[in-house]
Amino acid sequence: KKHLFVLAGDIGGTNSRLALHNAPSNDDDNSYKTPIFTKQYGNEQYVLNHGAEAFNIILTKFFSEFLDSDKTTLTETQFAPGPQNDVAIVACFACAGPILHNACTFTNIEFKKKEEEDSSSVGYSVNESNKFVIDGNAIATSTCHLVNAVVHCRVVNDFVGQGYGALDLDVAKETVQLVPNSDKRIDDLGPKVCVGAGTGLGECFLTRSSRSPSVGYECFPSEGGHVEYAPRSELETELLHYLKEKFVQQHRVSVERVVSGKGLANIYEFLAKKFPDRVDKKVHDEFLKAGDMQGKVVNVNATEGSLCLQAVEICASAYGSECGSAALKFIPTGGLFVTGGLTPKMLKHIQPADSPFMKAYRDKGRVSPILDTVPLFAVMSEDLGLRGARVCAAGEMKVWKEKQGLVEVRTAPPVSSTEKQVKEESMWMKSLVTILHVAAAVGVLGAIQLHRKR
Repeated sequence: KKHLFVLAGDIGGTNSRLALHNAPSNDDDNSYKTPIFTKQYGNEQYVLNHGAEAFNIILTKFFSEFLDSDKTTLTETQFAPGPQNDVAIVACFACAGPILHNACTFTNIEFKKKEEEDSSSVGYSVNESNKFVIDGNAIATSTCHLVNAVVHCRVVNDFVGQGYGALDLDVAKETVQLVPNSDKRIDDLGPKVCVGAGTGLGECFLTRSSRSPSVGYECFPSEGGHVEYAPRSELETELLHYLKEKFVQQHRVSVERVVSGKGLANIYEFLAKKFPDRVDKKVHDEFLKAGDMQGKVVNVNATEGSLCLQAVEICASAYGSECGSAALKFIPTGGLFVTGGLTPKMLKHIQPADSPFMKAYRDKGRVSPILDTVPLFAVMSEDLGLRGARVCAAGEMKVWKEKQGLVEVRTAPPVSSTEKQVKEESMWMKSLVTILHVAAAVGVLGAIQLHRKR
């Protein structure tokens, strides 16, 4: 009789985006996809003011604002611990960092620890390096005000969130087919892959069991964005040497150094040094002042004949090459989804059949024909992380309800006596046919031997 909700969160280095949904009533209930309450919070402000308690404070504020809104008639008492509590929330947070034991360490977010703080802090854990850890187990066992309503919490990598989000796509409305008739080629049991360039380069893959297809897809994280960058021309070989020197690498650099927003900036920087006479001073000055937005400056100024256009084309080519490599590794007949914030912004350099992206994607030598079996989509939606967290939370809610005895676990229906009789008769007929086939084969062999004796 509890009020059941799923809470989805897309937690990046800059913002925490949260969305509360009613829990789905069954597997066919799509109404839950529309959130009943959403909010976004800037992490920096909460980290500076609350240190290790930052995310705990964010969650408390989110639930408090929900209760104060016109989106619900629930009261604070119903959330609070005690006999009157009748709210249960299952949460999933897609976080921008590595996941270990249901916890995410944010390597780029640190705080100055106060002397009185210790590892009992809820939501964020404190370690010796003063980095934040969103701990799903700590949140699920919290007794803190309002947060205690979260009965189960799963923490996943942000790109795993993208993978689960791909399952929620309306392919016809939210993607561009990069290979004709890709929507008709999708194998419902085939592997799926996501490769997405944004601030960095993320990759993940999803698989589904042919033995238990009703279980659905499970997504697995990958660090594919950090494999070696492989240059495909003399100029790109020079780029590789430049990047090795810039990042103090003796043997290799990651493909993310080229295929990402920051990668686009790296490429332009290299071209500007190699071809100083082609530098547009106005654009270059804007580039130097843009900070983390340097990639955007390059893409916006990619006009015909410019260094910026050349940088974008090199980036798109490397992007296509990496997607093609992922296609060969996984053969994702369930679909290869090109996601990330950079994809819709660079679409004109990705979509055409003769684009730098598609040329490099298909350029895989003697195994290139394998790519014809892979449905390929460019994803236009940029909210896959939050949607994926919701898909994941809904799945976790189903498991939690089964453990609580709130739903019946599906079992195979009993076989009726008529079905049993038909099955037995069918098996008897199959046996008879087999015997007749064997007898016929023996007769043929006997005839052949008799013929040879004569």
